[in-house]
Amino acid sequence: MTSPAVTPSAAPIAHDPASAGLAEILAGCVDDPARVSTELPRRIAVAHDASPYLFTPQAVVRAASAAEVSALMAGARRAGVPLTLRSGGTSLAGQAGGDGILVDVRSHWRAAQVLDEGLRIRLQPGLTVRQANARLARYGRRLGPDPASESACTIGGLVANNSSGMNCGTSDNAYRTMESLQLVLPSGTVVDTADRDADQALRAQEPELHAGLLRLRDRVRDSAASRATVERLFAMKNTMGYGLNSFLDHTDPVDILAHLMIGSEGTLGFVGEAVFRTVPLLPHTATGLLVLPGLAEATDALPALLAAGARTAELLDAASLRVAQRSPDPVDELRGLRVERHAALLVEFAEDSAEALDATVAAAQPVLDGLPAVTGTALTRDARVRARLWHLRKGLYTAVAGARRPGTTALLEDIAVPMERLTGTCEGLIGLFDRYGYQDAVIFGHARDGNLHFMLTQDFDTRAETERYARFTDAMVDLVLNAGGTLKAEHGTGRAMAPFVRRQYGDELYEVMVELKRLCDPHGVLNPGVLLTDDPATHLHSLKSVPEVDPALDACVECGYCEPVCPTADVTTTPRQRIALQREIALATAAGDEERRSALEADYAYAAVDTCAADSLCVTACPVTIDTGAVMKRLRAEGHSRTAQRAGAAAARHWSSAVTGVRAALNTAHVMPAPVLRAATGAIRKAGAAELVPAWAGDIPRGGPARPAPRRPAEAQAVFFAACIGSVFAPEGTSGGAAAAFLRLCERAGVPVSVPDELSGLCCGTPWQSKGYTAGHRTMAARTLQTLWEATDGGRLPVVCDASSCTHGLEQLADALPESDRVRFTALRFVDSVVFTAEHLLPALPAPRRLGSLALHPTCSTVHLGIDASLRAVAAAVSAEVTVPDSWGCCAFAGDRGLLHPEVTASATAAQAAEITAGDFDAYASCNRTCEMGMTRATGRPYRHVLELLDEATA
Repeated sequence: MTSPAVTPSAAPIAHDPASAGLAEILAGCVDDPARVSTELPRRIAVAHDASPYLFTPQAVVRAASAAEVSALMAGARRAGVPLTLRSGGTSLAGQAGGDGILVDVRSHWRAAQVLDEGLRIRLQPGLTVRQANARLARYGRRLGPDPASESACTIGGLVANNSSGMNCGTSDNAYRTMESLQLVLPSGTVVDTADRDADQALRAQEPELHAGLLRLRDRVRDSAASRATVERLFAMKNTMGYGLNSFLDHTDPVDILAHLMIGSEGTLGFVGEAVFRTVPLLPHTATGLLVLPGLAEATDALPALLAAGARTAELLDAASLRVAQRSPDPVDELRGLRVERHAALLVEFAEDSAEALDATVAAAQPVLDGLPAVTGTALTRDARVRARLWHLRKGLYTAVAGARRPGTTALLEDIAVPMERLTGTCEGLIGLFDRYGYQDAVIFGHARDGNLHFMLTQDFDTRAETERYARFTDAMVDLVLNAGGTLKAEHGTGRAMAPFVRRQYGDELYEVMVELKRLCDPHGVLNPGVLLTDDPATHLHSLKSVPEVDPALDACVECGYCEPVCPTADVTTTPRQRIALQREIALATAAGDEERRSALEADYAYAAVDTCAADSLCVTACPVTIDTGAVMKRLRAEGHSRTAQRAGAAAARHWSSAVTGVRAALNTAHVMPAPVLRAATGAIRKAGAAELVPAWAGDIPRGGPARPAPRRPAEAQAVFFAACIGSVFAPEGTSGGAAAAFLRLCERAGVPVSVPDELSGLCCGTPWQSKGYTAGHRTMAARTLQTLWEATDGGRLPVVCDASSCTHGLEQLADALPESDRVRFTALRFVDSVVFTAEHLLPALPAPRRLGSLALHPTCSTVHLGIDASLRAVAAAVSAEVTVPDSWGCCAFAGDRGLLHPEVTASATAAQAAEITAGDFDAYASCNRTCEMGMTRATGRPYRHVLELLDEATA
């Protein structure tokens, strides 16, 4: 498919008449009706999740309080439509989608409160596990559950699916570490189980539910068969069906209900807040990859390794090892190994001190030495080597999903069996892969828990393919249940395994679950078809097609890992949604549905292309390394006419004059009446320049100082490339900006640097690249790189830049050139000014006069460049206390994007701005002029380049 047409954002948006009527009901349920969406593009974009299922909701609502969720449940009952709660959308089994009302409980639900010096933490459902752990790290604590999807998995999902992970087993999962919940029942009743009289309140407000829970408790306890089945299944990791172990573990109905909520997948109620007990963060670790002759040898080794103190034991089958060998840089343990029937264990030992780890490893060494290992059994503590070993394990998903045939879906399933059945189950799965033609399938998993993951790729576009999947699933169910296992260990029942819950538990316990659902949700409003179903083919319905749309995007598995780092997630679309919309446009086009295609394309230019910050943080989070930001830049380029591209090239050829003109215009603007400026810029934007000229705002700075004049000192140690952005916009304060500060610091440290000739006409190319002016980007790349090649003596000296985004732009500048020209400049080295300062200037500068506290804003470019540590080092030289907000993220100012679309930056910075303004800091710093502007606008505090502060502190 070709890229979607870039249509004006003023084009009409289609409304489903039924959805529009529903919107009237829902608008009365929320404080701000603007948070109710019935537009087709919004409903389609949000519908896609990590599962192979797809349901288009009639309405999407961003709820902001428990009262609103309660009102929405009542509204759903009145409208006679189902309601599905949606947080991160990383669930793999179809539990986060529905065709009624989809309630977003992520956007407005990200509060966290650390309690008791980190021993407990109160969390709302929209925060990710990683974000919660970041708040706990300073206390040496973390959440018990440790899912591999921690960067995107939200607390709402963690509760809904009873998340566990690689280390927590069944003792530190969500069920075991949850202390209390605030929950909303479908009736609208709000229960806080932390209240002393919570059980009495539940009995008073929900007498039938309270009595019913007592009745079900006794029913399970009084049946020896039921008790035995529950005890057997929940001795393993088990997220199949409801957590019936609650009836054995707890006595009071309110406690039973709270624990039944864990793993209930949004079918019993909404959890608006959870308090968890935390576990110690063990900082000292030793890791090893043990390659063994076969699966039996690997599983036989487990009891001794676990007894010796191994906290993690990840199993990889032979197919996994072959995939890992195809990595561009395989780990040493797999180099040259001819993998036949081998298997491997990735084991890790962890303690709270180096001495304790020494003792544990020493005690385990005899066990390690006694293994029939094909390779060595040495453990490493080297962080880089350990990271490579874990990348091997976690990279299996990337390797298989990224290499799958376009148009197929990556399915990641999980099961658990008793330890003694692990080898036989692995071998049985391998046999099923062979029988049903899944040649690319791999098996890996948490061997210490008898928990296996298997991954395969599947096409759902033909009946034959769907039937093949159905036959495989039936055979897999037989295999696991015959082994005494559970069909879901971690990922939740969802729709994928709902038809098999009765088979796993038997009629009696299944009826207990049905009665529980009736008691909590008598009208069947919440998530019908999830977890329980009467349809034996539920798992084969509503399977989504994955059409090819763009080679740069086709590997997307719609996992949602990109969304927490995307600055536009709460205001327009996310990378996942941008890709999903392209796929839906392709499907509508193929079906000849012009009305649907037009409706989906109508808002794509604004919601996906124009408002994308194009910071490419998405690629840092994507498991299959998709750079959606780069694709949006390409779409911008495809939207430009030849005349526009020629104008971009002309601007590049006359950049010095262009910058001078912009500076003059900004200075002139500051002496003109604001109403006149607003009217003028508004007229220009309406005339078609909305992506070039911002609406006037009083906080737009004056024009900045001229760029430094050329200089060629003897024995120069670097070539200084002062970014033009510092010349376009004046800095906060009177320091003269980052460029002047850097040159003064160099002189003070006795480190001579040169400034190239013709600097005023050079640029890193980012303005052209970001806006899609490819001809101008090539023109500027050729000029700038040739000048720097000569100024650095053919790359002998590094090029130092004073704006992180421009340093990143310089690193990518050669990509604009043909391959033959690109090779010539490979010797050029680009270094950000904070790195150069940390490494070369700080040791030679006078001791700085330190501030008491400093709020620091890293940028998306410092993440890409990998220089956050250097930025923090320079900041620490300036201030005794340096704070990066827990809610830090890209500010989305993105050059001029924050001026052209201020709503994007306002949304992207809202959380960290609230965090900053609630504190009291002596100064505020970043390392990029436009990011400083964005954060100044967001917080009302004067953000400056960190080198300006260092210059003043050492003067």
